[in-house]
Amino acid sequence: MTEAPKKLYIKTYGCQMNVYDSERMAEAMGGQGYEQVSSPEGADMILLNTCHIREKAAEKVYSELGRYKPLKAANPNLMIGVAGCVAQAEGEEILRRQPLVDLVVGPQSYHRLPALEARARGGEKALDTDFPEEMKFEHLPTRPKPRRGPTAFLTVQEGCDKFCAFCVVPYTRGAEVSRPVSRILKEAEGLVEQGVREITLLGQNVNAYHGDAGGETWGLAQLIRRLAAVDGLDRIRFTTSHPRDMDDDLIAAHGDCEKLMPYLHLPVQSGSDRILKRMNRGHTAEEYIRLVERIRAARPDILMSGDFIVGFPEETEEDFRATMALVEEVRYGQCFSFKYSARPGTPAAERPMVDPAEADDRLQRLQALLTRQQKAAQDAMVGRTVGVLVEKPGRLPGQVVGKSDHLHAVHMTAALAPGDLVRVRITESAPNSLAGALV
Repeated sequence: MTEAPKKLYIKTYGCQMNVYDSERMAEAMGGQGYEQVSSPEGADMILLNTCHIREKAAEKVYSELGRYKPLKAANPNLMIGVAGCVAQAEGEEILRRQPLVDLVVGPQSYHRLPALEARARGGEKALDTDFPEEMKFEHLPTRPKPRRGPTAFLTVQEGCDKFCAFCVVPYTRGAEVSRPVSRILKEAEGLVEQGVREITLLGQNVNAYHGDAGGETWGLAQLIRRLAAVDGLDRIRFTTSHPRDMDDDLIAAHGDCEKLMPYLHLPVQSGSDRILKRMNRGHTAEEYIRLVERIRAARPDILMSGDFIVGFPEETEEDFRATMALVEEVRYGQCFSFKYSARPGTPAAERPMVDPAEADDRLQRLQALLTRQQKAAQDAMVGRTVGVLVEKPGRLPGQVVGKSDHLHAVHMTAALAPGDLVRVRITESAPNSLAGALV
């Protein structure tokens, strides 16, 4: 008689890299007889894959863990684990503060998850927050081959050496490490066999990619051009980038590689040179603006996205106005903006804070400007013909939804299925999506 699969529930916080990591953890545990489920009720193992970027990240994890006490009481054999960046930052403190947790594993060690689970099953509190010398990707199982959606994430680079004053990534993810080209190609080809037509290359600082290619070192542009030769892979994106690593070859790739989509997320964080220096960003506002000009010269229709932090320690109204001026000049099609929140252990956490009310006011003013720019970018799409990759059925009968070349959500009424790549004329702009008709 075949033993029923054990149930694994994973809750993922944060960025696309955590989404990718959760997929790989599920695959690793699949070899131990686990099947992923969508609810913690009735699970044999619960994993929280955490992010340490947002405010009070650790407290949110402890709060979530508290909700699982009744499940643990009802099923003493339930395994509960904390993975990801909060696990890396908090380590043994998680086991001390929340005794129901059985294992803690950092983002560079999750390939050891099956061994940690076995130790926990034996009654030991299992902890692994090392930065192992061996790359986790070399020890993870080959990705399974069932059909999947038409888009996928693929991590090519991890860690960061920039040490921005506000960021915990160098401490939780470690130094920059790039995967070998051959391993990435193999995984990409496997994803295409599963039905994937668009891959987003991931990295904490993805354009710092410097992977081994049989004795040579390739940059991200060379990797993209090689992936573009994979039959059946129709679209390539990458995120997240640092301005200091946008080299000439990568800029050129936006103009000469047809499969590289015209959308670029390029965070700047502030428009004030004084604040950029205090952030340790390593570039000026003017250098960033000139870089955007070069990118647009290579690909005139590219849609620019970015990140901004307002209320950074010691930011003045004059500094903030410089940020607003940069936004006006760049004209973003999409953006993410946040009020600064201190991360213990980072240099900025020790500096004088901006008055919270003033920071709130600045954030509202910035977001209002960014919203106007986003609407203008979407409105400008009306009448244009774009490629759309269908991802899922829409809310209305006969409707489907997909993503345009520029990453806009597009809905249309047509007899199409997920994975279809079609040309669509945009007919209408709504607040968060576009409507279109097949050409």
